[in-house]
Amino acid sequence: MLYRRFGRTELQMPVFSCGGMRYQYKWQDVPQWQIPKHSQENLEATIRRAIEVGIYHIETARGYGTSEMQLGRILPKFPREQLIVQTKVSPKADAKEFQRDFEKSLRNLRLNYVDLLGLHGINNTELLNYSIRPGGCLEVARKLQAQGKVRFIGFSTHGSTDTIIETINTNQFDYINLHWYYINQNNWPAIEAATRHDMGVFIISPSDKGGKLYDPPQKLVKLCAPLSPMVFNDLFCLSHSQVHTLSLGAAKPTDFDEHLKTLELLDHASSILPPILARLEEQAIATLGEDWVKTWHVNLPTYKETPGQVNIPVILWLRNLAIAYDLVDYAKMRYNLLGNGGHWLPGNQADKIDKLDLRKCLARSPHADKIPRLLAEAHQLLGGEAVQRLSRS
Repeated sequence: MLYRRFGRTELQMPVFSCGGMRYQYKWQDVPQWQIPKHSQENLEATIRRAIEVGIYHIETARGYGTSEMQLGRILPKFPREQLIVQTKVSPKADAKEFQRDFEKSLRNLRLNYVDLLGLHGINNTELLNYSIRPGGCLEVARKLQAQGKVRFIGFSTHGSTDTIIETINTNQFDYINLHWYYINQNNWPAIEAATRHDMGVFIISPSDKGGKLYDPPQKLVKLCAPLSPMVFNDLFCLSHSQVHTLSLGAAKPTDFDEHLKTLELLDHASSILPPILARLEEQAIATLGEDWVKTWHVNLPTYKETPGQVNIPVILWLRNLAIAYDLVDYAKMRYNLLGNGGHWLPGNQADKIDKLDLRKCLARSPHADKIPRLLAEAHQLLGGEAVQRLSRS
């Protein structure tokens, strides 16, 4: 395993972390006796395998159902100083509720403290306010820190880059969990801001939200050869020294194996990546057109600025991925969350696009004339049954 300094925490963080949202029994809390023996045995085998290969950062959340409770039956069996344990608790309007949730997390984990406490999902200005206002959740987290129950405080986010940078610039957090990977590089300015503040940088779900790369389309497999899409994406992310660790959402012990192939390639990333990156860009240009590839995102309105709160940037991005790389299943999964994702994936689908006047909000886009048609096409391609978030926290 390779390790990187996790910003000002000074923790030596493995470049891969064991994310805790795929191996648990249920997304809802249930009594411990209801957890099947095979589920617990699989989780424990997964944790043992993680630590065996040097992945001793175990990350979970109060919103991950039985994950914390199940981890509480295995983590205390290891020397505490050997582990870096992170849990995350969603900010609440009532900071006392935030504290109660954290205390439940600590009881479930059967630990005296966590190394990292993340405020889970600072996705908009309201949740940032719940966190940093006087008497808010961050104040509670600081008290927990003073009591020795928390070592370092960070935040996770699915919010806009502007919101993320605003949160970083408070200089109140030691680390950040955010999305950034090959197919979605929007948050690079946020990573740069985190670097300026010497924060640890943890990438959320690069293999799942990064394109369901554990089940890639054949077109993407060919474009990423000789690497698998998953190893390519890992290498792409870790070739940037500002990135410290990638979350691997392991569902079983063998789920680490493909990722581990990345480690021996890191020193050669500068020669391995360019041909693959060039092929991916050439494919996008061949299928979508060079002008579109280079300018489609320019001056697009936010969903709040759009009639019907249609999330135009996300819909066009998903259409691009589906057409250029055959990432249709991934694009459908994300598209059908629109309208159901709350502040985790805000805005709506393009199902009513023919009834909306988009001229004003698209006035500054170089592609204003064709975007309504492309949105309608995207809905035809990707629309289907509504999808709910796994966790409704």
